[in-house]
This record gives sequence, structure tokens and C-alpha cells, in this order.
Amino acid sequence: MLTPSIFALYFIVLLGIDRLISEDFGPLRRMRIGLLSMTSCCNSKLVPTISLFAGSKRIELVTLFAPEHGLFGALQDQVAVHDSKYRGMRVYSIYGKTRKPALEALRNIDALVIDLQDIGVRYYTFIWSAMLMIEQAARAKKVVYVLDRPNPLNGQDVQGPLVDAGFESFVGLYSVPVRHGMTIGEMCTMLNHTHQLGADIKTIKLRGWRRKEPHCQTSVFWNVPSPNMPHFSTAQVYAGMCLLEGTNVSEGRGTTRPFETFGAPWIDANLLKRELSKKTPAGVAFRPVHFVPTFHKYEGRVCAGLQIYVTDMKKFKPVETGLEVIAALLRLFPRHFRWRKPPYEYEKKKMPFDILIGNSWVRKGIEKGNSISAMKAKWIPHIKKFQNTRKKFLFYT
Repeated sequence: MLTPSIFALYFIVLLGIDRLISEDFGPLRRMRIGLLSMTSCCNSKLVPTISLFAGSKRIELVTLFAPEHGLFGALQDQVAVHDSKYRGMRVYSIYGKTRKPALEALRNIDALVIDLQDIGVRYYTFIWSAMLMIEQAARAKKVVYVLDRPNPLNGQDVQGPLVDAGFESFVGLYSVPVRHGMTIGEMCTMLNHTHQLGADIKTIKLRGWRRKEPHCQTSVFWNVPSPNMPHFSTAQVYAGMCLLEGTNVSEGRGTTRPFETFGAPWIDANLLKRELSKKTPAGVAFRPVHFVPTFHKYEGRVCAGLQIYVTDMKKFKPVETGLEVIAALLRLFPRHFRWRKPPYEYEKKKMPFDILIGNSWVRKGIEKGNSISAMKAKWIPHIKKFQNTRKKFLFYT
């Protein structure tokens, strides 16, 4: 744990799992439990939720469910997770042949417990794994307990377009903005209500979290939730730089700074930096770099590009910044820049960039040379409507 003198700089947060343990598993006692979690999801003393549940005599942990990256968070993106065994328990994959378990997998449990570290960005698949599990729990008439965790980006800022009808996918099953500013407990509760799923959801809430505070201003440790989310600084830029997954530009996978570093063998890094400096987005700086990805796009080849630095978290707009980067890449390197073709995240027809951003008009607008600010003006009214809806489901004020 952090020392008391350092704690003075932070808001001390009790996680949902902390509160459950402090109550000696109160509402779950004597229940047979199915748990959707990973070993990176720990309490404030860095003990995995899975271990706490498996070692408790108050409950019976019957089965586990593993989302993308697997039970140990070790698998790379879009690598199928397989059913397995852990401590004699059945581990059902919900990121492989299927993204939700058969109802039979829920038959022998009394309650489903969800403890996942979402990062506050629509593309991150954990929230959608949670929602698909909740849909099945509703059908099986099983109660759902969500152990809440802070939104590491903060619980206020809402940014980026929502998902247009017809562009739903596993990186956006429901229409929410790219940055939604909600905890996983709040989001699951809201979507269960607004889409009338009929699940019985109970959230074990946080204590001590203030919506305006990002991860770096809380007492919560950064436990790497997936292989390419190693730092809080990665999460800060992910909402914008993940959009590069929809292109032939490396988003930095295979480096020690994924999403903070991007490039390709055909990029002139200094030229790109000069182009971006003409309209440098607020709260951000760029540095020319060269790197060699050890896997993924351009494996083993020297790439030129930029490293992105957040200089002011309050001013930084990651989605707009990511779109400005992509627009500049297309302007400067039209002979080389390409949109990635499907399949991507179980979608076989629609363009990967389109399902990430949630529509096709942003991509077409970039191709036409439309300004990013003009595109933003189009999604702002939808954000305001979303904010009016979500305020009914915010647990923390």
C-alpha cells in the first residue's frame, strides 16, 4: 500500500471488491457464484478478486468466465480465448467461438458477479462482455452483482460520436459515445434499463471516488488490464489513437508504448509533426520517433512516426486529436495510407474504422477533406442527449 504521507496527495478510494470483503461477502453469503473477472482485477491490497472468491468459506465459487485477453490478461488483442480449468473450476471463454455463454453455464449458480477494469472508452471490449453476460443472466433469471471500479479517465468528460444504427459491433454493442464518463456499474445499470433487458443488477458501489478525478489522483493502483494498456498514460490517449487500428498505420503494438507511439515505414516523421503543428490540438505535444514493432503491423521493420504526450489532461480531447492525426496522414501520404479492410472484432463486412467511430460519415468526411471541427458539431447534439439520459444513472456525485 502507499505510505500515509503519499496518500495525502490522493483521494482514498474503496473499490467494490474492498467493500464486499469488508462486509465478509454480506449479500453473497452461502451463494453459488459465477465470476466474470481476471487476475488483474485486485482489491486495494493487490489480491485478485478471483483468489479472494476462491479462498472464501462464505461463498461457493462454482465457475469462471474469461473475457478478451483471458483469465490472466496475457493474450494479445483478437486472440481467441479457450475454455479451460482453474483450481478445478470450469472456465468458460466469452471471447472465442462465442461471446456469451450458453444458458447451461449459468444453471448451477445463484448469482453472477462481474469485476472488470474498464477504461472508459467504448472500444474496450470488457463492457460489452459484461453486457452480454447480463443479457444471459436475465434470460436465466440470475441476479447480477457488479463490483464497481472508477472510470480511470474521470467520470465527467463525454466525447466522440455515438454508434449509428447499423454500426453496432463488439466494439460498440449499444449507442454510447467514445468516452462515456461512467463506471462499469453505472453503464451496466443504464443499458439494462434503457434497453429493457430485465436483469436484476445490484452494484457494490465505490466509496471515496470523485467523478472529476482521473486515476492518477486516486489511491488505486494501475494493474495492467490488457497487454497493450500498460500505463495510465496509454489509457489517456487510447480513445483517439485506437482509431489507427482502422488504418494501415501501426498504433504501436509491438512496442513498449502502444497507442502512445504510432507510425509506418513510409511516414516522414518531421513532415507529419509540422503538419500537425499547424492546428495542434490543445493539451498535447508530439515527438518524432523511429521504432521496430516486434509483432503486429510492420513486424521487424523500421517505422517512422510520432510519440504523443498529454500536456494538459483537462484540455486534451483524444478523439479529435486521433481524427486530426488520421486526416493529416491521408493528406500527406495519399499513395500509402489505406483504411483497413474487414474482418475485425467479429465484423466481416463493415470497415473496421467505421465500427470503431460508430458510423461511415466520419471516414467519408476525412476523405473529402472536411474539418474535424465540422464533424464534431454533428455529434455534439447526440452527446447532449446521452448526457441527459445518463445523469439518471450516475451513482457518484
